[in-house]
Amino acid sequence: MTAGTVALGAALAVALIAGGVWRRTNGRMRNMAPAAGLATGRQATARGQAAPAVTFDVADAATPGETVQAKGGDAGLRLTKDVVGHPLGEQATLLQFSSAFCAPCRATRRILADVAGLAEGVAHVEIDAESRLDLVRKLNVLRTPTVLVLAGDGTVVRRASGQPRKPDVIAALGYAVDYNSYIYDRDSG
Repeated sequence: MTAGTVALGAALAVALIAGGVWRRTNGRMRNMAPAAGLATGRQATARGQAAPAVTFDVADAATPGETVQAKGGDAGLRLTKDVVGHPLGEQATLLQFSSAFCAPCRATRRILADVAGLAEGVAHVEIDAESRLDLVRKLNVLRTPTVLVLAGDGTVVRRASGQPRKPDVIAALGYAVDYNSYIYDRDSG
């Protein structure tokens, strides 16, 4: 075997591994909620788990990716109507970052609009990433489509880079609604 054949084999192996990792993570919803171990709000309250972090507005973060420590030692990201530039849903908001020449963005738009139409109080907001570079930088949006699932209070509870699957969006929406219940139970009782 020549050195060229070995190098080609190594490059092929690296490409296959990188492609597999990209395919596995593309469009997957990741947990972003401050109370990451929260199974459901009512169960967490019954078990006596700590309340989730006090949230902050994205305007408080000075640099992209900056973590702002909130009371209790956890950090949570909370977006407001003023930061997003659109009204947020009472129960949840599906926030999509898109760009003009993004083919998966069109399919993602349809998926999120369908899911938002399934439940009352859920909004779908689409933001052109090119026109809101300030927000893109602060939220560390690296590609389009990027989808953030916000709870009723604007807390980011799930995030996906790439086109998400409809069942994953529905599950993330369920988590956002459950997060609202947890916050309500915590604050009222």
